[in-house]
Amino acid sequence: MLDLFRRRGNCLGPIRGLVATSALAIFVSGCQSMESGALVTSAAQPEVSGPAAGAIAGDMVSRLAEQIGQGKATVTLKQDGSPFGQALEAALKGWGYAIVTDQKTDNSAAAIPLAYVIVPYDGQVLARLSTSSVELGRAYKVTTSGATPASALSLMRRG
Repeated sequence: MLDLFRRRGNCLGPIRGLVATSALAIFVSGCQSMESGALVTSAAQPEVSGPAAGAIAGDMVSRLAEQIGQGKATVTLKQDGSPFGQALEAALKGWGYAIVTDQKTDNSAAAIPLAYVIVPYDGQVLARLSTSSVELGRAYKVTTSGATPASALSLMRRG
């Protein structure tokens, strides 16, 4: 009975095991929460009018062409049926890109998946175009006759 209360030489063993297990769990959970590389689902608010959607799409596609090259690729675009989605498709065609919407492409053709998001925020519209290698974002001031950039272009390269 007296042996139960006697202090042993290494009393930090269980604590070290707990610390090591916790550290391992933190590292593994960090790896699981890293971005998977998948694009967001395309979405645009229907409040953006046709002229504003055209102005935003034209500006964003011109900036995209600076990053990936003008008309050198096939773009896979999944639309949501919004005025911006239609304006974006027209702008891409105007810059010489081939557009694939719902069809599957063969593996020999290198298609660039493109997603977009348009979100109204604080009296402005935030626009974002995303590919697997580059992401562009910009705020616009929308008027009845169109839209003008309200911020600098935000550019993020991946890989």
